[in-house]
Amino acid sequence: MRASPAVAKSYAKALFELASERNQAEPIEAELQRAAALVAGDGELAAVFARPWVSPAARRKLADEIGQRLELSRLARDFFDLVAAHGRADHLGAIAEAYRAMLDAARGRVRARVRSAVPLTEADRAALAQRLGRALGGTQVVVEEIVDKNLLGGFVAEIGSLVVDGSLDGQLARIRERLAKG
Repeated sequence: MRASPAVAKSYAKALFELASERNQAEPIEAELQRAAALVAGDGELAAVFARPWVSPAARRKLADEIGQRLELSRLARDFFDLVAAHGRADHLGAIAEAYRAMLDAARGRVRARVRSAVPLTEADRAALAQRLGRALGGTQVVVEEIVDKNLLGGFVAEIGSLVVDGSLDGQLARIRERLAKG
């Protein structure tokens, strides 16, 4: 079943409020990402959680065992148990993303998905985050890097609907367009 954004957001909001009250918002985000990655990466496990004939108690027990193996905190484990018992384990990835967005908004930061032809150095990543942050009015930017061998050089940064094209491909396309216009 495809994850509903509304369902994911409501679960994420409830968890975020609890985690914030307990000053655990950042660690819970990391734990939620780990649990979501495990469920998404293990087709057999995801199938067990999706089977309607598996009782909520059995799904809860399985989730608790997984949470213990992943060494999740009590709050994250209880949340995972609840999500699994309600048959929403397939929503875990969407819940994790909604939670991350809430945490980022609360911390005043945005995520930039940056595609580059070669891996960025730590210095390049920091400089790029700083430049993008200045362009966005001082917002803190977290760079999520993706190496794209199809780019000739440079980078393409996507922040929400904003696209900053500093790639060689983009520059060549702009030159081509100007030459075509005369």
